[in-house]
Amino acid sequence: MAVRIRLKKLGRRHRPFFRVCAMDARTPRNGKVIEELGYYDPMVEETDARAILKAERIDYWLGVGAKPTPKVGVLIKKYGTSGTHLDAQQEALERLAINKPTAPPPLKVELPKSDEETAAEAATEEAASAETATEEAASDEAATDTAAEASTTAPAAGDDVSDKATSEATAEDSSAATEEADNAKSE
Repeated sequence: MAVRIRLKKLGRRHRPFFRVCAMDARTPRNGKVIEELGYYDPMVEETDARAILKAERIDYWLGVGAKPTPKVGVLIKKYGTSGTHLDAQQEALERLAINKPTAPPPLKVELPKSDEETAAEAATEEAASAETATEEAASDEAATDTAAEASTTAPAAGDDVSDKATSEATAEDSSAATEEADNAKSE
């Protein structure tokens, strides 16, 4: 089997990209590959950074008798194991790594809400505000009622009757507040 080291074309129209491959000489250009040995991207701005080769594997295939095509022969001469442009290639790769643009972080965009969702949110906000208003009113009334009772009747030491009256008044106020809150929720 005659093995050739040649370019396999990938990419798209007006944006070529090639892989350097070891292939049987009888296979078509983009046919079955024995081994991929690197790539060549002619669209990279830095000329010396266009070809990246696996030098050890290319040396192996050349050692067992594979023949490179003329274009791949030039790439091997420049960027192979003892290539003439290896230092320039390293410098070009470093320049590309430094000047590589980074994308900004993605923006979080909220989707528009449907009418049902906005109505549901408005209802929950109204219920929450009504509930807090009734709780505040109930606590204010309970505080004024207990303060008024405390000022009119001074509890005597050991007087169980005044303690019961105070606890009954507080219980009535709290039950009235819960009834008002229940009525507000049902509306």
